[in-house]
Formats: sequence, structure tokens, C-alpha cells
Amino acid sequence: MAATPLSLDTIDIIGPDHYQQNGYPHREWALLRREAPIYRYDRTPGEPFWAVTKYDDIVWLSKQPKLFLNAPRLAVFPDEEAAGPNPPEEEPPHLLTMDPPTHHQYRRLISSRFTPRALRAMRHDIEEIARGILDDILNDGETGETDFVEKVSSVLPLAVIADMLGVPRSDWKLLFQWTNETIGSGDPEYRREGETPQQTSDRATETMHAYFHEMIEERRRSPKDDLVSVLANAEFDGAPMPYENLLAYCNLIVIAGNETTRNATSGGLLALIENPGEFEKLRRDPSLVKGAVEEIVRFTTPVIQFCRTTTEDVELRGEKIPAGEAFCLLYPSANRDEDVFDEPDRFDVTRDPNPHIGFGIGEHFCLGANVARLELNVMFRHLAERLEFAELAGPVERLRSSFLGGVKHMPIRYKLRPA
Repeated sequence: MAATPLSLDTIDIIGPDHYQQNGYPHREWALLRREAPIYRYDRTPGEPFWAVTKYDDIVWLSKQPKLFLNAPRLAVFPDEEAAGPNPPEEEPPHLLTMDPPTHHQYRRLISSRFTPRALRAMRHDIEEIARGILDDILNDGETGETDFVEKVSSVLPLAVIADMLGVPRSDWKLLFQWTNETIGSGDPEYRREGETPQQTSDRATETMHAYFHEMIEERRRSPKDDLVSVLANAEFDGAPMPYENLLAYCNLIVIAGNETTRNATSGGLLALIENPGEFEKLRRDPSLVKGAVEEIVRFTTPVIQFCRTTTEDVELRGEKIPAGEAFCLLYPSANRDEDVFDEPDRFDVTRDPNPHIGFGIGEHFCLGANVARLELNVMFRHLAERLEFAELAGPVERLRSSFLGGVKHMPIRYKLRPA
């Protein structure tokens, strides 16, 4: 049956229900790239915004930090969706809402911990965690069914970022719960009965703040070799970091270090299941995993959008836009731009070149990109070597969010070999 024709006047590009039910609106974004690459979208209860769907435009905007500010609008959260931080005027600043020069000052506090050289020491531990994850599944039998999100993709990134922060293993499940409730508060599955999405998000944030408050005080008394110790003892102009900023920093590391890699892992296996020929390439030649990871990040692009707000009147692609209006940068659309990628809707583990912007671009390029790449490379190499067969064993359940492309549940039927 032919697909329903689309119209600029009726397309939904930001409704969280649409994302949960249908996945990313790639057809709608393709229409915008063709007909209105800078498009004023006013069909949400909140403030209108300019949807930016072309690769070159997003790259250009992202490299103009004085003209396009991260503050005051972090992203578009329509309806009562609270899947993210509160409006900047109600929350302490953190890396995602900061602009130069403050952003650089805060970023460099921990940037040395995320360089390829610094991460080499972690590789053995990540290898052991990945091997252990698959061994745990193998304990249930070489063949069977499991929820890939619960048993695999959610485990590795949470373990790595919690270890980097210095959170004891006994508390890792608490972090998982709090990040689900913060990012997924717009989804009924993660919302407590009787709470609004904002109440769920606020409660989870406050609980995580209380946890890190206690941990920070301990690290100030007895520092260790972890990120919380670095942040707890950091100084600006001879004074400690403001406490509310410190707590927001810890929260952001947990959420960013957990959610995005988890969803890239889930979406990556889904792409391989739906493209078995590409999976077979990895099984035959594990050296292709590095390039496959870049294709997975391009194809899945877990972070859907961030906003920028113009500081002065600008003209872009013939549209005259006054100062103070928000641009919504739609990264998955940029990563399917026909002017940049050949056959952009095709999943190709050998794609080269692959200049995707799945980790962002410019001032706010993902601080944890090297960690995410390392985790994804390790996990997909283990999957290529040990997962002989995989298929969906039920429907894929997606997060109700137009901010983060989340997969909540992905039941698979598998055949797994020993290490």
C-alpha cells in the first residue's frame, strides 16, 4: 500500500507520541530537506521554533557560538514532556546550557579523563564487562530469548560511567532508575502513579542530587581517583564550584554517559538484525567493527535535537529570522542528508567516508564520544564473534520522547557461542 502523502502544513516532527509509535520521522524530515530546510514550526503548545534539517546548516550554526547561543532554550519539549532538564531559569547551569567562555572552563575540568590515551587503561575492564554480559546470557542456554535492552545494552555504559564517577557497584541500579525517570518522565512506564512528568523528573533529579551531595562531601574529605573527586575539589578563581552547578554536572555525566550509548547499542543490533547481510560481513571480518560503529551512530543518532537561540537578526536560506528565536537542530535528519551521504537510508557497515554528526559538532561536540566509541567497538566485536543468530522475538518498544531516541525493550531470539 502506498504511503500517505505528506504536507508541510500537517506533518508532525516533534510530537513524542509520534516518535514512540513510529520511530524517527525520516519521511517528514526528507520532505523538509527538499522543500523547506529552514522551516518555522508552530504546531506545539510551546514557543514556535525553526526546524533545521540540512547537514551543512547544522554544522554552520554549531560553529557560530556567539551568534547562536545554547541558552536560553536547550531543546524542544512539547506538551507536558519533561524528558530533560528544566528551563534554564529554573535549573543550575550545566555543560549543555553553557556558552563560551564558561562552557570551556567547565569542560576542561574533566576533559583529560576522556582522551583516547586516558581511556586505554579502561579497555581491559570494558572487555571484561562485555564478556561477562554475554556470559550471563549464556548461563541461561546457548539458545533462548531475552530483552536485549535489559540484559545487554543498558548494562555496559552504566557500568563504565558509574565506575568513572566512583559510584559503587551496589548503587548502579539506582542510577539506572533515576536516569530513566529523568529522561523518560514523559513516558508512562517510568512515571509514578499520580505524578505528572515534571514531578517525576524533579523527584528523580532531587534524589540523585542528594546522593551525589553525600558523595561529594566524602570525596572532599578523602579524594579518590574518580570524576566526583575531580569535580568536588575543583576551584574557579580560588573558590569551589557552586554546589548547585556541581550537582548538575554529576547528573549530566550519569545521564549522558548512560542513555545515549545504551540506545546506540540497541539501535545498532536492530539495524544488524534488519540487515542480516551487513551482520554477516562483521562475522566474517571483525576488523570492520570500527567502521560499523560509525555507521551505527549515523544510522541511529540517539540524540535527536538541541536548540540554539540567535543573538541578532539573521538570514538563512532566504528566511529572515529575528534575534531571540530558536533553531531546532535535527541531527538524525542531517545524518540522512542526500547531499552528504550516498543512499543515506541504507545501513552499510563499510560506508566510507562517513562524516556523521551523531556526536554533535562545534563547541558542544560530545565530551564522552571517545568513551562511547570504545564501548560500542568492544560490544559489537564481542557480538560479531559470539552471536551466531539473532532475530526479533516481539515488538520493539520505544521511549515516548522527541529529545532522545530511546529503545525501552527489544526482545530477541538468539543463538550464542561461548567466548
